[in-house]
Amino acid sequence: MRMRATARGWTAVWLVVLALVQAAAFLAVWRVAVHTEIGQWVDTVALTGNEIGHDRIDGPVDRILNAMSVVSLLAATAMIGFIALIRGRIALAVTATLLIAGANVSTQLLKYGLSRPDFGVDPERAAVGNSLPSGHTAVAASVAVALMLVLPRKVRAVGAFVGALYAAVAGVATLSAGWHRPSDAVAAYLVVGVWAALAGLLLLITQREQAQVEPGDAHRVAAAVLGVAGVLALVASGLALSWLVDLRGIGPEELARRPLFAGYAGSAAGIAGTMAVVMALALTVVHRLVPRVKG
Repeated sequence: MRMRATARGWTAVWLVVLALVQAAAFLAVWRVAVHTEIGQWVDTVALTGNEIGHDRIDGPVDRILNAMSVVSLLAATAMIGFIALIRGRIALAVTATLLIAGANVSTQLLKYGLSRPDFGVDPERAAVGNSLPSGHTAVAASVAVALMLVLPRKVRAVGAFVGALYAAVAGVATLSAGWHRPSDAVAAYLVVGVWAALAGLLLLITQREQAQVEPGDAHRVAAAVLGVAGVLALVASGLALSWLVDLRGIGPEELARRPLFAGYAGSAAGIAGTMAVVMALALTVVHRLVPRVKG
């Protein structure tokens, strides 16, 4: 069936809401994790906890992160654009490219533009300054979401799961390697989520009159599974970190193994959960943005 003007209008409203909610979530993460002492303390505990079992995962983690270079990003962007073009979707190719470019450029601008006060919680990294959002995580997440957008509807759900897993692993890897605080990865996913919503609005504006929307293309089950899994991971993260907060009077380097592991594992769950929710939100609406086309 053709997408009516009212349905198109509600889709636009939904995308605007998604962009605003994720932008607000980004500001909340930045405010709490960077501009409060307890937020910096939790991030530092998670970073300190990554030393548990570090020797066993050091090699795989380094390989994952080292694969995310400018060259690999350009190659991935070219591949995604090519997939859209061979499907005859020029607007989709342009939009997916803009999503990746916008998310990664804004991530770098935010990283160097946002301030980070020094509360004396993490003196070893104080000189580094602000590291939010994570550039490596933004690369992985933007490529994952853009790939999901350009894939044919028959494999779109599989692409969403694989992409979410890849981006979540990349985010946790930045924590495991000690490259980024957990809030950096969470913030990067939210930046990508905002750009995904903006990309959706652009696709809606450029959508052809003969566009067809089929209810069977909605991937409701896949989106629900991703969303529920993400929410459960976020709840587990909240429980672990709330228990940890009771120990906030102790320096991160003085904590025992159990609270350090809780900080690391809880933060990793929060990272993975955020990516799952961001991907689920994008998957709920993509069938209206990249519908079937006559002819």
